[in-house]
Amino acid sequence: MRRDEVTILAVDDLPQNLRLLDAVLSPRGYRVLTASSGEEALAMLPTAGADLVLLDIVMPGLDGYEVCRRIRASESFAFLPVVMITASGEQEKVRAIEAGADDFVSKPFDQGELLARVASLARIKRYHDTIERQAEELAAWNVELEARVDAQVAELERVNRLRRFLSPQLVDVVLDSGEEGVLASHRREIVVVFCDLRGFTSFAEASEPEEVMGVLAEYHRALGELIYRFEGTLERFTGDGLMVFFNDPLPVDDPAERAVAMAVAMRERVAELAHGWSRQGNDLGFGIGIAQGYATLGRIGFEGRFDYAAIGSVTNLAARLCAVAEAGQILVAQRVYSAAEGLATGEPVGELDLRGFSRPVRAFAITGIDEPKAEVGT
Repeated sequence: MRRDEVTILAVDDLPQNLRLLDAVLSPRGYRVLTASSGEEALAMLPTAGADLVLLDIVMPGLDGYEVCRRIRASESFAFLPVVMITASGEQEKVRAIEAGADDFVSKPFDQGELLARVASLARIKRYHDTIERQAEELAAWNVELEARVDAQVAELERVNRLRRFLSPQLVDVVLDSGEEGVLASHRREIVVVFCDLRGFTSFAEASEPEEVMGVLAEYHRALGELIYRFEGTLERFTGDGLMVFFNDPLPVDDPAERAVAMAVAMRERVAELAHGWSRQGNDLGFGIGIAQGYATLGRIGFEGRFDYAAIGSVTNLAARLCAVAEAGQILVAQRVYSAAEGLATGEPVGELDLRGFSRPVRAFAITGIDEPKAEVGT
């Protein structure tokens, strides 16, 4: 059947009437189907693809009124045009309207009138079909759009979750591989950097909250740039303190050297910030502790809020070294100093008694780095 072809179901118990309707309509391009009873017409409708029904009223069995009522009772055919063929009686027209008919043709019918009414109702049916088809397409597009939006939101949440604790380089690796297995719990040797501001508690007590937030914003922004530059993994911010580690989730060849080079760059950057803070009457220093050792790493938290954490004594050691470091001092454990000896310059500070450690810890203060060898972060 052509897309623009109109199908008419003619229903009449008299064969000669059906032949007459077919002879009038078929030459005008209409596809005419016939049914000799109301029961046959109702059985044909689900598969006939009819665009309009020409329905005689007086038939044995189901009359035209009952057939029309049953057509209207079906949701599938609620808008199917029905033209009742009447004997022109006003009472018949009233009953036809009550049954749900859209129009009438009187017997004996005028061919011009019949064709005009069929064309008008067929055009309205086509408009309705077009609107219905467009509504279905729109609904399908909306479903597809919702699915795409949900997928994009999920991907954004995944990316944002990764960017909370990974450098952009590592996020790109995870996204490119499509695999977050690198974030599963595992054991690895890492280098941990702890740092915080000296005098921050006194400063926060004596200052307005807006001023404290302004200082923290400058501080975090400066250190964040350096963490990303040296490709460290940021574990957490704790006010003025933060923890960064190297060699996980992806391994690097020189974690100790990267950590020390980043720490020196941080010290220089915070010194510049501290100069501006001091002009505002705020005396803030900066201390760093660095340690190397094995830790258990992986994603921790609950649905909707995850972090990537390192658990082990190495993190405690870095935190304790940071706690005893003086303003402007970078204290590193023996293993870190030995691993970064080709890059870093420093001096021993002796064996330190650190809280939580049963034995004294040998530590070194980093005084600088050998710039020609400092290739990380460039």
